[in-house]
Amino acid sequence: MECAVISRNTFTIVCTIAALTITSPGASAAQGYPFSQRGTVSQMVAFTELTVEYGRPVARGRILFADSGLVPYGNIWHPGADSATHITISRDILLEGRSLKAGEYSLWLIPRGNAPWTLIISSAAHTFHTPYPGADKDVMRVDIAPVRVSHMESMAIYFYKVLRDDAEMRIHWGEWALPITIKAPYRPPDAH
Repeated sequence: MECAVISRNTFTIVCTIAALTITSPGASAAQGYPFSQRGTVSQMVAFTELTVEYGRPVARGRILFADSGLVPYGNIWHPGADSATHITISRDILLEGRSLKAGEYSLWLIPRGNAPWTLIISSAAHTFHTPYPGADKDVMRVDIAPVRVSHMESMAIYFYKVLRDDAEMRIHWGEWALPITIKAPYRPPDAH
């Protein structure tokens, strides 16, 4: 039987690679947890499917909406973290009474103190959370009064109410929620 003889340098390299292989999975897994987890909500409203994908930032005791808050009043903010909040709508809807074509969009907000907030629907569907893609990509801007609600530590987007072809989708973080009314009037053709 022959034994291979390896040099001290080769032995050191093999040991280093083995050590990195053994310790790396745990170390990289601990460092790889995102600060804001991804969330998805999907809802049928009558015959229309709405799906929202977003990052869920965490309040962690911070002042969220204020002149000097994490989200300053009067500034454009995307409700979420990391990639911009993305919504897919399978059929034409009415959002706050205004027509919105089926498609993919990103959502943006302008929060204000003691005044309605502006919801912006942008045609820049796949974008990062900064910078705002610009007014030339706006499909719609609507002003909506926020409501004071119980505290939500991790931002959530959910369907608060769904009844027949009417729904209310909420963007909720901290003690504030933005109630967005949706009507999905599509009716399938009569089957004979």
